[in-house]
Amino acid sequence: MPSEVEDAGPPVPARRWWQRASSFLFDSLQGRFVLAMLGGLALVQLVVNLLWYSQIEQRVRRQTELAAHHVASGAIGAVRALRELPAAYRPLLIEQLRTMGGTRFLVFFNGAAVSVEPLPSQPMAHMLEQQVTQELTAQLPKGTPLRVALASPIGLAVSPSGALLSDLPESWVEPSLIAAERPAPFLVIQAETEPGVWLYLSSTLPDPYFLEQLEFFTWQRLTPQLLALGLAVLLTLIAVRAITRPLAGLSQAAARVGRRVAPKPLRVSGTQEVRQAIEAFNDMQERIRRYIGDRERLFASISHDLRTPITRLRLRSELLDDTAVQDEFHEDLDELDMMVKTALQIVKDTDIHENRAPLRIDLVLQKMVRDAHMGGHKIELQNEALTVFGKPLALKRAIGNLLDNAMFYGESQQQPVEVSVCSDEDGLVLVTVRDHGPGVPESALARLGQPYTRLEHGAAMRKEGLGLGLSIVREIVADHGGTVGFRNHPAGGFEVRVALPAG
Repeated sequence: MPSEVEDAGPPVPARRWWQRASSFLFDSLQGRFVLAMLGGLALVQLVVNLLWYSQIEQRVRRQTELAAHHVASGAIGAVRALRELPAAYRPLLIEQLRTMGGTRFLVFFNGAAVSVEPLPSQPMAHMLEQQVTQELTAQLPKGTPLRVALASPIGLAVSPSGALLSDLPESWVEPSLIAAERPAPFLVIQAETEPGVWLYLSSTLPDPYFLEQLEFFTWQRLTPQLLALGLAVLLTLIAVRAITRPLAGLSQAAARVGRRVAPKPLRVSGTQEVRQAIEAFNDMQERIRRYIGDRERLFASISHDLRTPITRLRLRSELLDDTAVQDEFHEDLDELDMMVKTALQIVKDTDIHENRAPLRIDLVLQKMVRDAHMGGHKIELQNEALTVFGKPLALKRAIGNLLDNAMFYGESQQQPVEVSVCSDEDGLVLVTVRDHGPGVPESALARLGQPYTRLEHGAAMRKEGLGLGLSIVREIVADHGGTVGFRNHPAGGFEVRVALPAG
């Protein structure tokens, strides 16, 4: 039958960087402080930026309305003046104006409307075009074809033939307005003044770069805010580390107490709350130290007092005539003496310190079964001559606990407790103890072997128990590199299987 034993499970994989970062941010006090500070500052900056943007938008909207009215008024005056001038004199006047700088518009007469690519959709640019169109439509004769667009000067055409604004003489256009690094948008107005004659007016606005004020996310604006956030996070980390350093020392001291390292009082530092916690811990640590010292002295006294009757029993056993009975007395007294000598060590540590040696596990079981038969218990033993290497007294204690549990909780009047010793294909020595009792609920199997675990069936039969028997078995077997498995036998009853490395 294959062994059902518990194993330690697969090794825990190392955590990845994002798992470590998540643990720091959400599980540690430092990370939570950083998140709170970062989130608060980011929220404040977002609100401030939104308020700022709202104010800038209102101001730009007002500037756009004024600029649209100003440009529309100038365009209406230019259109009226050119329409009243005879057609033959118009080119001369336009040339004179270009030379002398008498108008803020670039003026052309074309035989057809010029195709102009407007700026990408922007609310303020669209509002400017609409307002200029409304004012011009109200002033021009009804039904006059009209086109208004705010366009980039890069690649801006000024005639149907394909002539570009950048091809015009520098005296006509300010070169800085059409620089590739920062071109200013041009407002282009085209109106059909006469059939087949289109008046082309092009001009910059009073504030050529008004749209740039609405660029919300720019490096010039975001860089100081990001630097402020980074500085705040750095200062927060420094402050929180200073606050949590005493807590880290408190945690390490608590771990040392759990490992029974000689405790030392912690230095009281940190905030008021942290100082109070450290003072309470130092007080608790001192009480634990006194309690452990008192307990060790008590058990040392008990150990000393027990040695006297053991010595008397050993002397009296020498008077026995039966050599076999005398040997059994000596063996029991040796075990009792070993347990008494290690009583104080057991108080400090659950492990019994003894030298490891080869142990015939089958002979140990034979003696235990023989003693159980003398006590009136029914036990069947199937064994092989197998040896394990370990602590003899500890292993006897573990196997004895298993047999005691089986005889007390699971012994049946009709069927005996079954004990077997065998080896498997992996070279392990298997010790199986099966009873014919009511078994264990499946939901409780995972809790077996944990300290102070008692089931309802066992608690009803023995109220004074502590639930430490199986936990002692697991600790001793684990110390020998073995495993313990629990299961309800398919044919009824409860089964415990111990697997130990062969000696």
